[in-house]
Amino acid sequence: MTADINGKRKFLVIADDTVECRVALRFAARRAEKTGGRLAIMCIIAPADFQHWMAVEEKMREEAREEVEALLHALSKQVKEIGDATPELLIREGKPREQILQQLKEDPNIAVLVLGAATAPEGPGPLVSMIAGKAANAYPIPVTIVPGHLTNEEVDALT
Repeated sequence: MTADINGKRKFLVIADDTVECRVALRFAARRAEKTGGRLAIMCIIAPADFQHWMAVEEKMREEAREEVEALLHALSKQVKEIGDATPELLIREGKPREQILQQLKEDPNIAVLVLGAATAPEGPGPLVSMIAGKAANAYPIPVTIVPGHLTNEEVDALT
């Protein structure tokens, strides 16, 4: 287990605007609170693939960043309603697997990666499928996958 100079490990939640993300966020916030850890929330912006018109690509990038910033602030507000913690907010641009691994490399205090699993019949979601599948051994820390159907009470009972 890694820890920063204050002895506090970080729980990293990969965020999007889904119900399962909010369930995973509650789980991570509660675990961080109960274990004296910290919370980081990261959104990953997919790279714009519109290279024919640079101005259009730049506008798309700006709009995506504004949406992600608004989401992160909403999630941060949710965390503050759960407890007193102020999460670290992170934005990265690129392919999710590469950006997660890069963040883990840059921040050795991240001790647990927390993801929410979708409850749809199609499966748990692309990120959970990728991380639990072939790429599972690429992550140097434990990965916690939280079922997206859990209620607040069920999450609180688990932590």
